[in-house]
Amino acid sequence: MQAKTADIQKLAEIFTGLGGTFVSPAAEISARLKKIKAIVFDWDGVFNDGFKGEGQPSIFSEADSMGTNMLRYGLWRQNDEFPIAAIISGEQNPTARHFATREHFHHVYLGIADKRNALAHLCHTQKITPENIAFVFDDVNDLSMAAECGLRLMVRRQAGPLLHRYAINKDCCDYITGNSGSNHAVRETMEFMLGFIGNFDAVIDSRTRYDDAYKAYFERRQSVETHNFRVHNNEIISAD
Repeated sequence: MQAKTADIQKLAEIFTGLGGTFVSPAAEISARLKKIKAIVFDWDGVFNDGFKGEGQPSIFSEADSMGTNMLRYGLWRQNDEFPIAAIISGEQNPTARHFATREHFHHVYLGIADKRNALAHLCHTQKITPENIAFVFDDVNDLSMAAECGLRLMVRRQAGPLLHRYAINKDCCDYITGNSGSNHAVRETMEFMLGFIGNFDAVIDSRTRYDDAYKAYFERRQSVETHNFRVHNNEIISAD
């Protein structure tokens, strides 16, 4: 299923009204989503505002958590196969590992300086290509990976207008969110993708009814074992 032309225009108006910026045309984004089989997130600045301190772990919101689950269900309905989910962070984030394990993501990569290495590892192990990946990110160390992915959603930071311009000029993003990481930007990107896939209402209706289709998806989701990875001697290795 793909959103119809009239619906695409309405959706574009909704997200523009929210403060979002379309770098790629809405119709092109809708078309690219047909190839998406995996969703990958940065952590700090995406699920939160990026502030941390000694003994102060980064956080996440349940609204964003529900968004990731609904998107994965929407991709499952679109592709008739279970979508891959991963977190790739340049830092050590115990909360990211906890979140991914709780939500049954496939992979978590922590302490990754060059995220293209994790991207290559993910693609190799899951037998997908960068074109199949939607990447949600926010900062400089994400750009080299973003340039390779099929759909790139950049989380807005009001203090970063020049970085936004750079990402646009270097073809590293397709959409910049209206909301920041501290204000449910992940939820925005999830509703954005479900809308342009064209199955937002069907996904929410199914989850609301808790019908057999959603139960089958959820059972499959709960069977996913999360694998953790780190870098050692410039190689990605298991951290389990």
